[in-house]
Amino acid sequence: MIKENIASILAAYSFKSFENFTFHSFGAGLIHGTYLIESEDSQYILQEFNNAVFQFPERITHNQRQVKSQGDDSLLPFTLPLPIPNSAQTLITDWNGKLFRLFDFVSGQTIQQITTLDQAYLAAKAYGVFADWGKDVDTSHLQESIPDFHRLDLRFAKLQEVAKTKETNSLDDQEVLDFYLGQNELIAEYKVFQTVLPHRLTHNDTKINNLIFSNDLSKVEALVDLDTLMGGYLMYDFGDLVRTVACSESETSQFWDIIKLEVPVFEQLLKGYWEGVKAMATAEEVRSLILAGEVMTCIMGLRFMTDHLQGNIYYKVEYPRQNFHRAKNQMLLLRRLQDAKPELKKIWKSVTQS
Repeated sequence: MIKENIASILAAYSFKSFENFTFHSFGAGLIHGTYLIESEDSQYILQEFNNAVFQFPERITHNQRQVKSQGDDSLLPFTLPLPIPNSAQTLITDWNGKLFRLFDFVSGQTIQQITTLDQAYLAAKAYGVFADWGKDVDTSHLQESIPDFHRLDLRFAKLQEVAKTKETNSLDDQEVLDFYLGQNELIAEYKVFQTVLPHRLTHNDTKINNLIFSNDLSKVEALVDLDTLMGGYLMYDFGDLVRTVACSESETSQFWDIIKLEVPVFEQLLKGYWEGVKAMATAEEVRSLILAGEVMTCIMGLRFMTDHLQGNIYYKVEYPRQNFHRAKNQMLLLRRLQDAKPELKKIWKSVTQS
């Protein structure tokens, strides 16, 4: 991207002249191209919107407007940076057939993995506080930015369908496939919760790198990556925290023998999230937190395995069997979660029933 092109995009924003600015690529995001814009004493993030991944940008902007209009984000202890409207009062700017958004820059640092238990607590509390803040948002007015994103039952049915039309090539493949096709009990538990859990405003991608911490990592400054804001269940957000933060290895790791559940991290995640949601969570939502990690880990394993059988048509891969290895990784974590359930229930009872 050259400066003249960026100047043309910034011309769509009349709140500032942007006559003098500098820019450079920013961050390590995998979906959207991102630039830091510095103009006089102000800083902004210019983001090229990837509509190959997010195919319904109008739904995303609709949801963001709804959240902004129904909730007072000044009541949050951190920033919720949503796109700045352009001169036409739209949140997305179309420039030469490409889509761009402008955000206020939030100073701080992101982390890819925790180095202290306190960071797990702070991250989970931030997502819990956000859920409590959004409890009055009418989710019936929100749209699905990614249809059926966290529907465990539909992801399971899709793998069943694909498995009938594909032959596995190895005993290793068959073991992982059989494991996921054998998750009927988990699917049944999930479907029971579907009948009783209220829809809440959920972030739906609660990785720790979707938070901006202060430079000393003592607090959360902002909750970002708000393209997946939509109605969902609390167990989706808490479960993805467990899946991504309480595992000893990342989802791409092939160190099978050391993939485990970090129980002390799980406890801090639960304490933090509970601190945020305890005033608003129903009894059913509280119970769902026990199953949350299993649900979200199984969803991702199902998605990886399905994509592997279909020839890697959704997730980017660096080598042909990467999606299979991701599925195996998530299988091992799910096993650890299921094996540890008695211990996790004791922690859950201590935290939520005290």
